[in-house]
Amino acid sequence: MKADALRRIAQQKDLNFLLTNRVPRIALTRLMGRFSRIENRLLTRLSIGAWRLFTDLDLSEAKQQRFGSLHACFTRELREGVRPVDPRPDVLASPCDGIVGACGEVAGTRLFQAKGFPYEMGELFGPSQEHAAFHDGHYVTLRLTSAMYHRFHAPHDARLEHVTYLSGDTWNVNPIALERVERLFCRNERAVLRLRLAHGGHPVALVPVAAILVASLRLHAPDLRLHLKYRGPNEIACDVPVAKGGELGWFEHGSTIIVFTPRGFRLAPGIASGQRIRMGEPLMLLPE
Repeated sequence: MKADALRRIAQQKDLNFLLTNRVPRIALTRLMGRFSRIENRLLTRLSIGAWRLFTDLDLSEAKQQRFGSLHACFTRELREGVRPVDPRPDVLASPCDGIVGACGEVAGTRLFQAKGFPYEMGELFGPSQEHAAFHDGHYVTLRLTSAMYHRFHAPHDARLEHVTYLSGDTWNVNPIALERVERLFCRNERAVLRLRLAHGGHPVALVPVAAILVASLRLHAPDLRLHLKYRGPNEIACDVPVAKGGELGWFEHGSTIIVFTPRGFRLAPGIASGQRIRMGEPLMLLPE
């Protein structure tokens, strides 16, 4: 009986993988991008209603309750005060709402997207990015589901020093795909945001990774929209001060952010695979 149940679960996972990956991913992503921007209140209400049938979408914390398009709903702001940010100087706050995936120590330059599926930091960061500062450091993978709040924020007082854009594919980033597609994060559309903390001068990297139906990343400063048709410079030097909890930008659906810190940082108590976390809650602790 148990074997039959396991087979049924495996078959459902196979079906999920086929429906969300063995499809024209980039074409569907571009189509979804255009559809989400259609400004029609009736169409938007119907689309949000259908969305709620398949997810735990909760708009009670949203600043607005009526949306002119799906895009406006995806990228919604929250009411003031619903995401308090831990003010302690030794706490690196979570940059977004998410579900913790793989996390822990980086083994030299190797880390994991799922059990048994390692990848190299250098391949994720791309050929132009220096990543020696994060060797043997710590990392946390934060997965945003489609129903979550999609904006991401500065994990600490810092300066945003550099942005690297890396074009790529749009594989789904759910756990089913992470267990099947090797080096998935290194294949997908992504950006590398390099920050320098005001407290101690420690480097921190945020790597937002796109996914199917979402290959667009909006940054406030520098003022950029990175997407599949982006033709601007891939290396963007900058020097932008950001306050802890300050908004850096947003995804235009749901996806993943991988946070990297150097040696000496530690995971905050309770951070483990499968845990849900909200923007502003403790993610890591700075060196003593």
